[in-house]
This record gives sequence, C-alpha cells and structure tokens, in this order.
Amino acid sequence: MNKTIYFVCLLLLCFGCNSSSVNTPDEIVFHKTHEPKKMNAPFSDAVQVGNLFFLSGQVGMDHATRTLVEGGIKAETKQTLENIKAVLQHHNMEMKDVVKCTVILADIEDFSLFNEVYKTYFPQKPARTTFAAKGLAVGAKIEIECVAVKN
Repeated sequence: MNKTIYFVCLLLLCFGCNSSSVNTPDEIVFHKTHEPKKMNAPFSDAVQVGNLFFLSGQVGMDHATRTLVEGGIKAETKQTLENIKAVLQHHNMEMKDVVKCTVILADIEDFSLFNEVYKTYFPQKPARTTFAAKGLAVGAKIEIECVAVKN
C-alpha cells in the first residue's frame, strides 16, 4: 500500500471516528411572523440556525394598510429598511447585527437613489449584492433580504 494512502487511512481511523470531533447541526427554527396579516404567508419572516437569522425579502409595504408606500424608490427603500428593522427588533436585534444584504431593484437606474437611503441604515457596511430584476412582488421597486447575527 502506498505510504500516503496508509497515512491518510491511519489519520481517519484515529481522528475521524472520534465522536467529540463531529459537529452536530444547529436546530433550525422557522419563526412565526410578527405581522398578523401575514400569518398565512407561505414563508417565514426569519429562519434561525444557531445565532444566524435569515430574513425573507422585504418590500416597501406599509403593513398597516398592506399597500406599497408612495413616493418612488427613496420612499420604498426607507419603508423596506424600516420593515427589516421591525423584524430584527422582534428578535431582539438591531440593524447593526446585519452582516449581509441582497438587494433586488426593479430598475438598476434607481441604484444611486436607493444607495442614498441604504447607507443611512447601515454605517457598518454589511456585505451586499445588488441586481435588477424584471418584476418584483406587488409591483415593488425594491426588495431586500438580509442575514443577521445575534450575539
């Protein structure tokens, strides 16, 4: 037998079978929404794995009226971020706990206007991906999903 293969097999036998070195997956928690009108939605506002929270995409909807706010991309961006803030607060977190955002714009030409509002909510500069899509739910101009870490 090749000495390298023998050495690898020996390492696997010595360390691979040690039950204390096996990582068990964290429990996955599908949290119920804090918005009563969204109780029947086919998704969770937040899914928790350990101390990571994966937030579903939010749009610029006023949850009291269930309609998009008026005023264009800046108004929708502000409402979207306020909706994210509300989900985070429901789980005892803040905007500073966000480490990653995915931003979908209906029109990439709105990028600079969106960014003006976005940067006021995230001075810590979480990692981000931004792109445009042909159509967003409920005719929104923007949707943002996030990952947050709860300390």
